[in-house]
Amino acid sequence: MGLFNLFRRKNMSNEIQEYLAKGAVVLDVRTLAEWNEGHSEGAKHIVLTTIPLNVDEIKSWNKPVIAVCKSGGRSGQATQFLQNHGIDVINGGPWQNVDQYLVK
Repeated sequence: MGLFNLFRRKNMSNEIQEYLAKGAVVLDVRTLAEWNEGHSEGAKHIVLTTIPLNVDEIKSWNKPVIAVCKSGGRSGQATQFLQNHGIDVINGGPWQNVDQYLVK
């Protein structure tokens, strides 16, 4: 198992598609520089380190959440934290995993 496979879960595509069908918000937790290099249209951007300060905002969306980042590590941390705060969230892994399913 390579380093990049460490964060990859088997066949997330079904779960991602199910969440998108439920109107999930894509939450990109990468840095501003990474976000500016490319991101999913319509995604919300909240840097991982500021997630604790933005829990109330995320809860106010009243929608399921798909957390994404560059490789899946930071979005995994965000997912665990948000789940512990009662938010329906999955780790979408790299943002391109979710981007491919968004209507363009």
